Amino acid sequence: MSQEAAVLFANEAFYLAFALRDIRGMDELWSRHLPVSCIHPGWQPLFGREAVMESWVGLFGNPASPAIECRQPRVLLYGDFAQVYCYEVIEEGTLVAANLFALDARGWKIIHHQASPVADKPEFDEPPPQRARLQ
Repeated sequence: MSQEAAVLFANEAFYLAFALRDIRGMDELWSRHLPVSCIHPGWQPLFGREAVMESWVGLFGNPASPAIECRQPRVLLYGDFAQVYCYEVIEEGTLVAANLFALDARGWKIIHHQASPVADKPEFDEPPPQRARLQ
């Protein structure tokens, strides 16, 4: 697997953990060796693994937290660091997100996530992903 594909896989795992409200999965995705940070839309910056993970626990426990669909991810590689820029489609509109990753012995791990609203909804090249049904 190419490094770009591996980063995209890690990014997809991030959005899957969010969609499933899987706190263990989300916890596995964040770096344990480098400083981490997160800026949720409308929030103050969060610094440190404990604060970031507490924010995910709160979001996953809130029934009003939106479902998110990741669209048009784009990877920029810098050796052992990578950036993924994408759109997050939610019921209320569209956000633009930056997810920063670092490569460690366990694979690509998130060191920063930030999302904010965009003024104009982007036009997507591809159709929305098909949602799998369990039954």
